[in-house]
Order: sequence, then C-alpha cells, then structure tokens
Amino acid sequence: MTTHAPTVAFSGIDCLDIDVQVQVAAGLPAFTIVGLPDKAVGESRERVRAAFNAIGLALPPKRITVNLAPADLLKEGSHFDLPIALGLLAAMAVVPADEIMGYVALGELGLDGSIAPVAGVLPAAIAARSGNRGLICPAAQGGEAAWAGGVEVLAPASLLALINHFKGSQVLSAPVPQMAEDGELPLDLRDIKGQESAKRALEVAAAGAHNLLML
Repeated sequence: MTTHAPTVAFSGIDCLDIDVQVQVAAGLPAFTIVGLPDKAVGESRERVRAAFNAIGLALPPKRITVNLAPADLLKEGSHFDLPIALGLLAAMAVVPADEIMGYVALGELGLDGSIAPVAGVLPAAIAARSGNRGLICPAAQGGEAAWAGGVEVLAPASLLALINHFKGSQVLSAPVPQMAEDGELPLDLRDIKGQESAKRALEVAAAGAHNLLML
C-alpha cells in the first residue's frame, strides 16, 4: 500500500506541487528517501524516527520507501519532515490516509516531536488555497498562514497534537492573521529559495565591488 501526503517545493516565491509517496513493504528493515533530496531532506529519516519515538511510536520493522515526486526536481529544506511523517502515519493507519490528502503540509520536526517553523508558509498557504486544500504548518506560523484567507489552517505545536486532532480527541483552533514580530536579523540570500544564478551574480558583484545592472 502506498500513501500520499501533499507538500510543496519553492522556486523563488513560486510553489511547486510535491507528492510525498510512502510505501511500507515486506523486506529487510530500511528507510530510504528518493526523488533528488538534498542533505537536509535526507536527514529527515533521523528526525522522523526520533520524533516517533518521542511520542511512543516505533517505525515498522519493514522496508520503508519515501518518493518525492516528481523525482527529477531537486528537493531542498527541512519542511519535508512533516509530510514524510504524515505519510508514514497514514501507512501505519494512525491517521486517516484520505484526510491528509486534503492538506498541504510543511514543517520541521524536532527530536521531541515538536514542529519547528520553516520558510515559505504564506506562499504555501496561497498555493493550498488555489488547489482547494487546507494547510498544516507549525503553530508559530499559523498567524502568517491565516493571511492567505479562504484556507483551512491547522497549526499544531507538536506531532502528537496533530495526531490527536485527526483522531478527534483534541481540536486545533483556527489561527487568526497576525503580524510577525520585528526581528533584528538582517536579510540573507540563503533565505531565498531557488534563483541560484541571480544569487551567484549578486555574491560575485559584492565580493569584487562590481557594479550591477538589473533588468
């Protein structure tokens, strides 16, 4: 059986639909992620495993394969943790597989099962609204996602809270739009997803004190 958990990849401010496919099959125990994952995505295996242990769940002693489709698109970032975990939970019959198909999910898992903030929540919320889906995002960013309007937002603080919501034992309240708190961190090119050629040109110009003409 293969379960699916929708998420997105980012190219600038554009969102590309990603289908996280999870298959749990008989065979030697293994946990493999395919579909051009970068190092941060590849490390999701250990974060997901630790988060499951923290909430009292153990991965099945079977061959687990996670495919990030389309497979020819590079996947970057830690926000794939949550959809991978949801796909596994659906494969283990912990949460309903049909319900998670109605949401775009993104979030980074902590080793204690918490869900940490990630970049790109508002564009993801707008993309989810366009696709007639809801959004699952970290609790700290529920107010940001709510600005998209017309989209159901689930903002759990932890993986356990999200599981309890789908089981009906805990209802997550809908977040309201909120402004982000002013931070003192400067803007950084590493916060921009994609646009590698443009970022490279800016770095070269800055390093060499060159002029730069943007068209």
